[in-house]
Parts: sequence; structure tokens; C-alpha cells
Amino acid sequence: MHAALREAGPVVYLDRYDVYAMARYAEVHAALTDWQGFQSAAGVGLSNFRVEKPWRPPSLLLEADPPLHDAPRVVLSKILGPRALRKLRAAWFADAEDLVDKVLVQTEFDAVTALAEAFPLRVFPDAVGISKTGREHLLPYGDHAFNAFGPVNDLVEKGAPRVAELSAWVNSQCAREALTEDGFGARIWAAADHGDITHEQAPLVVRSLLTAGVDTTVHGIAALLYAFATNPEQWLRLREQPATLARVAFDEAVRWESPVQTFFRTATRELEIGGVTIPEGRKILMFLGAANRDPRRWADPDSFDLSRDPSGQVGFGMGIHQCAGQHVARLEAEALLTALAARVERFELAGPARRHHNNTLRAWGSLPMRIHLIG
Repeated sequence: MHAALREAGPVVYLDRYDVYAMARYAEVHAALTDWQGFQSAAGVGLSNFRVEKPWRPPSLLLEADPPLHDAPRVVLSKILGPRALRKLRAAWFADAEDLVDKVLVQTEFDAVTALAEAFPLRVFPDAVGISKTGREHLLPYGDHAFNAFGPVNDLVEKGAPRVAELSAWVNSQCAREALTEDGFGARIWAAADHGDITHEQAPLVVRSLLTAGVDTTVHGIAALLYAFATNPEQWLRLREQPATLARVAFDEAVRWESPVQTFFRTATRELEIGGVTIPEGRKILMFLGAANRDPRRWADPDSFDLSRDPSGQVGFGMGIHQCAGQHVARLEAEALLTALAARVERFELAGPARRHHNNTLRAWGSLPMRIHLIG
């Protein structure tokens, strides 16, 4: 489907949903970096916030544009930047080694639940500073949030009965009194005390971490494990240079599988792209996954290849709305890969892999994995 969209032209019209769409790398990249022409504040899903009410208060990071977007983005970029994350590195690497030691007692397991879900759910909520009770709500909440970008279908309806319960729990975790004193959440509230953001904005910024910071990383790590199970020569290459290739591997997995497949923008004015006129106020669907496999940009795009430089991939977005937590995700993946590289000679699928369906995310629901230990 992605290939058909790319070949159809730089802009296509999807009559079923009455939206314009782009699947080629050049146009998707250009749209992501032009926030003045391609608005996020009208919603990054199918719904148009100009005429429809969102199901929850819009994200100050994902669903806002300057100037409202600026202050929360600056605060979060400092808290989640590479320099700040160095303090977590040793602890996360130790946590990864501990988890891997426990998981590898068995030679067969489901890599989604045992590794891809278990590690982010272990270290990231601790880093944010939320309670250990109730963390099982994070994945279904995030799953519904990404489904809710649309269209309204059975996936949205499946999550609807629990929306109130899950939202109430997540919102309660964003309150100052619910957070530990040394986590990301506390630092966001401290930024409000300093006047960098308002106290009304603080819980919404914390909520952004809990909404977008778990599912996406889980699915990125699952894509990585699937990639190595089906490309054993690439795992051998990583084992030889884990310190230099771990982060490259994660970015290549994000390019190859694109856990976040789609995002929408809204035209702020009449736009002319590739000979197509997009009227002002119309929704534009960007196929990030298609752009990340566009042969106009990538050589042999359907291959998972650690010799590639994947740094231009748009799986984390691009421009001012680029994922603020991407360095956190890379560190989680690096810690887990490093621990696995020291113990595992090779992975292989032990049974049929099963997809988890979501309107926005490309995910694995189950990866039966067999591992062969070194020595």
C-alpha cells in the first residue's frame, strides 16, 4: 500500500476520509519541518480541533504550535536531554542486566512481554517518579490515545469503556503530590515554580510523558528484537561493536518498522505541493512509515542494515515537534541491547509472530523467541 501511495504522486487524495496525504520522504520531511504551513494545533489525528472537540485537553507538545508550544518544549528538552540522562545511564544498564539475567533462565519466551514491555515499564515510570501501583494502566491508556487519532472504528470502540478509568488514573499521577521528589515529573513542577511554564501547564506536560513515552518505546524495542531474530547477520555485527552500534540499531529499527506510522497536520493556508493545491483548513495525512522506506531517499529501503546511516528517518518526527523523548528511548534500547549482546549468541522466532493493531502505531502483540546463549 505504501509503495502504491508513493507511486501515485507527491500528494494523493483519500476520498474515504476526505483528506490529502503524502507518502514520499521529501514531502513528508518538508511538512514536518514547516509548522507555519502545516498546523499541529488543530490536532495530529483525523479530527479537526477547529470544528471538533478533542476527547481530552490537547497535548502542549504534540498538539500545539508556537508560541504555546515553546515554553513546555524548552522545559522538557532540558529534562530529557542527553546531558541530563547521563545520570540515569549506570542505573538503567544495571537494571537491564538484572532483567536479562532473569529472562534468560528460559531459552524460549515471548520477547514482547518479557523484554520489550518489561524494561520500559520498569525504568521509565521510575524516572518520571510515579507510583509503582497501577502501572498496568499505562499501556492500555497509551494504546487508546494513539487509536483515538482516528478513524473511529472497532479499535477505538474497544478502548472506549475504560477511557474514564484510565484517564483518571493517569491524571492523578501528574499531580505534584503523587510524584517522587527526584524524577522528571518533579522537575517539570519545579520549572513551573521558576516561572518557565505555568502551574496549569505542569500536569499536562507530565501527562505527555506518560501518554507518548511508553507504548512507542515498547514497540520500537519489539521491532528491534524482531529485526535481529530475522536478520541474524546483523545481530552478529552488533555483538562485535555494541558500544557503537546499539543506538544505530534502534534508529534503523525505527526507520525500518516505524512504530509511529502516521500523523496529521492541517493546512493554515492554501498550499501548493507537487502541482496539487491543498485548500486552507484541510487535513493532511503524513505516512511516516512510507517515507522511511522511500527508495528516493534510502538505498535498499526494505532491508534492516546496520551499515546504514538512519539519522534522517522521520519515525521520531522532525522539526520543532520532533519527539522530545527520543533520547530516553535510545538509552533504554541501548541498555537492553548491551545486556543481551553479552549473553545471547543469536535469536530466532520460536513460532508465528502476531501483530497488535492500532490506528497509528505499528506494533507486535507477540514474538515467541528462542535464544542461544554464548558459550
